Amino acid sequence: MTRLIVSSFSISLDGFGAGPGQSLQNPLGVGGLALHEWVFPTRTFQSMHGEGDGGETGIDDDFAARGVTGLGAWILGRNMFGPVRGPWPDEQWKGWWGDEPPYHTPVFVLTNHPRPPLAMDGGTTFHFVTDGIEAAWQRAAEAADGRDVRLGGGVSTLRQYLRAGMIDSMHLAIAPVLLGSGEHLFTGLDLPALGYHCTEHVPSTKCTHIVLERRSQA
Repeated sequence: MTRLIVSSFSISLDGFGAGPGQSLQNPLGVGGLALHEWVFPTRTFQSMHGEGDGGETGIDDDFAARGVTGLGAWILGRNMFGPVRGPWPDEQWKGWWGDEPPYHTPVFVLTNHPRPPLAMDGGTTFHFVTDGIEAAWQRAAEAADGRDVRLGGGVSTLRQYLRAGMIDSMHLAIAPVLLGSGEHLFTGLDLPALGYHCTEHVPSTKCTHIVLERRSQA
């Protein structure tokens, strides 16, 4: 059965998933890069990004690896795909990742502005969805063919899916960083009322891993 999952999504101690002032130079906002320092050295991250077979193993890598196992599709918010706002001026922007993005599956990008599908090296094809989060989920689930669909973010996109109660499992990595401002993940969301509860909390030397699951609506 296809699930919608979030994995390796990093937030600060004060709950921000991105810093203030996001831009082409600071795609994660000012200070946002520090949220992800736990994952960069892992074997899983380095393998996904074509940096060889090295990298660290252990708790952080175990959680990172879980998030890329058994995936059939991804969903991204438009800001995760790139910094372009408004109508696409052309089709030159092809993402942050170069010719071979690390997804290797269909990726469904939420946007208000249509654009033809974009096929990349390595099996990634970006599909641009203009009719909302439920349509993106339906298309991604169909493409996943029984495997999981991973929701990559950003914060606004996660909040929409959380509010709709559509996320089945969410792995958060809480970094020992205070941002003070930016995009807050949980403001105004009553997670217990939405059916979520904590099933795992595992500290490593670089962050604390939390897993939230949505109780089945029997």
